[in-house]
Amino acid sequence: MASITGSLQAAGVVIGLAALPAAALAQQAPAITAFALEPAPLATLPPLPPPVGLPQLQTQVSCPALQQRLLATVGGQESVWSISIADGQGRLLADVNGTRPRIPASNQKLLSTAYALDRLGPDYRLNTQLWRLSDGSFRLTGEGDPDLALPQLQRFAKLALGSGGSSGETPSLVRLQIAEEPRQAWWPQGWHPDDRYYAYGAPITRLAVTSNAIHEAVMNPPSRLQTLLQKTMGQQGARVQVSLVSSRTALPGDAVLLHQEASAPMHNLLSLANTESHNFTAEVLLRQAAGTWDLGQAAQRQTLWLGEQGLPMQGVRIADGSGLDRANRLTSRFLAALLLRMDQHPYGRAYLASMAVAGQRGTLRNLYVGTPLQGQFFGKTGTISGVRSISGVLLTSAGPRYVSAISNGGSSPNDTIGRVLRQAQNTQLCSL
Repeated sequence: MASITGSLQAAGVVIGLAALPAAALAQQAPAITAFALEPAPLATLPPLPPPVGLPQLQTQVSCPALQQRLLATVGGQESVWSISIADGQGRLLADVNGTRPRIPASNQKLLSTAYALDRLGPDYRLNTQLWRLSDGSFRLTGEGDPDLALPQLQRFAKLALGSGGSSGETPSLVRLQIAEEPRQAWWPQGWHPDDRYYAYGAPITRLAVTSNAIHEAVMNPPSRLQTLLQKTMGQQGARVQVSLVSSRTALPGDAVLLHQEASAPMHNLLSLANTESHNFTAEVLLRQAAGTWDLGQAAQRQTLWLGEQGLPMQGVRIADGSGLDRANRLTSRFLAALLLRMDQHPYGRAYLASMAVAGQRGTLRNLYVGTPLQGQFFGKTGTISGVRSISGVLLTSAGPRYVSAISNGGSSPNDTIGRVLRQAQNTQLCSL
C-alpha cells in the first residue's frame, strides 16, 4: 500500500491546511517545574501483529552512516535524547535511545488525534444539545465543543423561551438543567495546580464556553455558563432557574431533542490540537474517541487500540490526552511507528494535514525558516519545563521519513532537532 505522503509527493500535490477555530488563541506556553507524582501503571500488553499488509517498524538500525551522524549531532548529551528515524518500508534508519521512555510533552497529542480520527472518522462533529423533559423543564448537554460561545447560547435561549419559531407568550420562568462532569474530573490528576490557572490548563468540561478560557482559565465553568444564560434570557424578559446535574446520569427516555449545535468538523479539531497544540481539544478528542469521560477508562481503551495497531508498547504510559501531565511516557521508536502507521491509514491525509509545518504554520511557523526544511516537515511540537519534543513526517526525494526526537534536559534542543532533520533529509546517506 502506498503511503499518503508518498502519493502526494508523486502527484506533486500541496497538502491542504484546514482553517483553525478561534479557540487556538487561548493557548499559552507552560513554564511549570516538575514535582512528585504518583506514576500511572505501565502498559504491559503483549505485542500484537500489525494489520495485514502494512509495514511494521523494524528493530535493527539499517543505515550506519545516518546513525553515526545522529550520534555526532547529540554528542555528549546522548543520555538525555531519544531519536528515531524510519522510512516508508518500516526500516529503522537510525536510532538513539529509541526504546527509553521519555516525558513527551505535547507529542502526546499525536496519540489522541490518531485515536479520534480512527474511531470517529473525518466528518465527526461535537454536539451541544437542548432537550425538553416531560415536566416542562430543559436540559443542556454537551461533548466539549471548544468553540461553544455566546451566539449558540442565544439560540438555545430562544428555543427554551419559545421564540425559535413557535407562537405564544414568553414564559416568566424557565427551568434549565446543565449536565456536567463532576468537579473532581475537570482536570487530570497529574496537572500541576499552578498550571490550572492558565488558559492552557483550563478545566475539561462538556459545556465549555470559549474552551473555559478568557485570558486565563475559567475556574468554575458551570457558574459562568449559568450567569451567561441568566443574562441572555433576562434580556428577553424571562427568568431562568439553573440547576446542575451529572452528565453521567442518562436522559429520561421521553426527553425530546429541541435543538443541536454542531462543532467544526474533525479536520478543524485535529488542526486545533496538533497545529496549535490546544490542550482542551486534545483532551476532549481522547474522551470522545474512547466513549467515556472517565479519564482512566479512556486511557485504558486508547492503550488497547494502540496495541492493536502493532506498535511497540514497551514503556508507554498514558496519563492524559494533551501531554501536560508529566506522568506520560513515550519512546521515540513508538512515535516513529505511530507516524508510519497513520501514513498508511485510510484517513492518513487528514492526519498529516492537521500538523504544524516547518517555517509556515502553527507551532513550527517560526522554526527552520529559510532552510531546506521549510514546507517539507509536518510535525507536532511539545514543550514543558525541561522537555522539548518534535515528531513528524519529513518529505524527501526518497520518500517520507518518520522522525521523532525527544529531549528531557538537552540544551538548545531546537537547533539539535533541526540538525537531525537535515541529516535525515540527506538521502545519500542511506542508499538502501
